[in-house]
Amino acid sequence: MLEDEPIRLSLRRDPPAVAEPPKPPAPARISFNRDELREILNVYGRQVAEGEWRDYAIDILKDKAIFSIFRRTSEVPIYRIEKDPKLARKQGAYSVIAATGLILKRGHDLSRVLAVLDRKLKLVN
Repeated sequence: MLEDEPIRLSLRRDPPAVAEPPKPPAPARISFNRDELREILNVYGRQVAEGEWRDYAIDILKDKAIFSIFRRTSEVPIYRIEKDPKLARKQGAYSVIAATGLILKRGHDLSRVLAVLDRKLKLVN
């Protein structure tokens, strides 16, 4: 090595990293928000006070949320309140479904849909 010769440094470079494709975001789970739960639990509380209903369950699925109402814990639900955003533009996101699978009410406004559960049968003599 001569005194006038420049010093050469060898920089070690890692091979370029292969860019991974961006991962799709995890699908958001559908759930009831605070206001929706308040409305549902108000109706549920009135029916529990009257002795009609005894238990409930909330199922949070990836495509819909379900609030199931039971007369007794060991039975199948007598009503299901479902929130399905895929139906929001067509028929309404909310529906009340009886144990037989019959859709009692469907719509865009939860309070109107829940009104079907507050109605009482009137007997005519």
